[in-house]
Amino acid sequence: MPGPLANRFHDETVATITEYPFQCTRICPVIEPTRQDNNQQTLPPRPKTPKRRSGVADLLSPWEEFRRVIPLVSLKSLIGSPRPAVPEVAVLLCTMQAQHFLAEQLNSIATQSHASWSIWASDDGSDDHTHAILEYYQSHWGEDRISIHAGPAEGSTANFLSLSCRADIDADYFAYADQDDIWESDKLERAVEWLRSVPPEVPALYGSRTLLVDARNQHIGYSPLFERSPSFRNALVQSIAGGNTMVFNKAARDLLRQAGENITAVTHDWWAYMLVTGCGGQVHYDPYPTVRYRQHGNNQFGSNVSLRAHLERAHALLRGRFRGWVDSNVRALQGVKHMMTPENQQVLDDFVSVRQRWLGARLAGLRRTGIFRQTRLGNLGLITAALISRL
Repeated sequence: MPGPLANRFHDETVATITEYPFQCTRICPVIEPTRQDNNQQTLPPRPKTPKRRSGVADLLSPWEEFRRVIPLVSLKSLIGSPRPAVPEVAVLLCTMQAQHFLAEQLNSIATQSHASWSIWASDDGSDDHTHAILEYYQSHWGEDRISIHAGPAEGSTANFLSLSCRADIDADYFAYADQDDIWESDKLERAVEWLRSVPPEVPALYGSRTLLVDARNQHIGYSPLFERSPSFRNALVQSIAGGNTMVFNKAARDLLRQAGENITAVTHDWWAYMLVTGCGGQVHYDPYPTVRYRQHGNNQFGSNVSLRAHLERAHALLRGRFRGWVDSNVRALQGVKHMMTPENQQVLDDFVSVRQRWLGARLAGLRRTGIFRQTRLGNLGLITAALISRL
């Protein structure tokens, strides 16, 4: 008679929700076939394959492994408790294929020292686990903390502008959020503190410097430090604060809604800077970094501090890409010119005229308009663009 059954083990891979460098495994016994007296082999019955779960239920087991790397921030202390008696901030979060870094961003929002916030997530048709992750957080935090919506699927600028113009979003302040960054814990607190100093009827926009990190959240540098005051003359040729740092009041949001979502501006953050300054609002650039701006292979726009970034910008200038950006922005501004202050209407007209003049008049006219970039190197690039008809 044969001895006791011999057991061996093997790993069976279970579906994961991200491509982080780990796998969720379970150990299943593999039983060797037994030999009977008639020398015929019989195999143990094959276990039935369980039906695949979908949605949140399908994520529960893999998520336990995921939380070992990025723990879920629990909001048990917030759910069921009254909101703090401080201004409400609507966080406008746009996503597209965001599964790699989305959890860290959501956690950083949850741990803000300014605790009165709600997330409006607009997903542009992701086919990874982005939507499922959002649903998982929603199941823990509640629909009053995070709501999920379908974006227009026309790119990030259209997604952010669509979300900015939604009539059903009501809050005291509004904050743009990218899917792959990490907010410092006092980001909203610093922004709200400045915004409350501005009369509510005045459009106000807060932005800040950023701390640059790599894909593993390791510090690699800072974004450029700008020292000249924000203004429409600067906004025409430069966006100084990333949308991932921007927070704005109701008056600024009303401008965005009045301008509409179907505009030709290059990016939502540059558009917000031009619109608020052009219409006589206030813009504050905080030199204190409030966001850990993640640099990775899928950034739509990365930082501009490295030599490679400067060379790429110079190459784009020579190819006429900068001129194309300015063309798009000017067309958008022409559509809202009636909303702008008389002074800035004149600045816009002068800028349009200067771009069409011959070389000598173009350089002299650019100087007279007072249009500028924030750094010496940037202004050198601006003059070069005017010299070679790329402005």
